[in-house]
Parts: sequence; structure tokens; C-alpha cells
Amino acid sequence: MKKGGCVYMMASRRNGTIYIGVTSDLAKRAWEHREGRIEGFTRKYGCKLLVWFEHHDKIEAAIKREKQIKEWRRAWKLRVIEETNPDWNDLFELVCG
Repeated sequence: MKKGGCVYMMASRRNGTIYIGVTSDLAKRAWEHREGRIEGFTRKYGCKLLVWFEHHDKIEAAIKREKQIKEWRRAWKLRVIEETNPDWNDLFELVCG
């Protein structure tokens, strides 16, 4: 993955619980969520599927975008996921491969 940062969404299942985060190393962070290495929300609610991400050239821009998306209504978040990933496939292999 390129330098900068990524905003990403993890989900427990299709239309399930969604977690929004930001990171400078998406492959590592997604792996940590999948393996339950991070205590808190994603482990508690089983958010192990990487269903959406967006790269930004600067981490500051990614952080700003994360805060913006966290304010969105749930329906808007679902629409963003389904625009690029209509089957809610796990994109983990895409970012690691």
C-alpha cells in the first residue's frame, strides 16, 4: 500500500455492525482486526471483514475523512460500501496481495 493513510470499514457481516477506522498500514491493521488482536469494539462485535477502504496521500486527510464518515447516517455508510463492494466481500486479500 502507498504511503499516506487509509480510511476503512470493518463489518461483522453483510448489513451488520460497522467499524470505521484510519491507519497508515491497512494490511497490518486489517489483520489485527481479523485476528482479534485489538481489544475493544471490533473484537466485541466481531468486525473482521474489511468491506471498504479509501487511500489518501496524507494521513491528515485520511483522519479528516474518517471523522466526516463517522458523522454520516448509517444508510450513507451502507451505500458507500455497496457502491464498490455490493456483495460485502472481504477485501483483506486485495490489500495484502
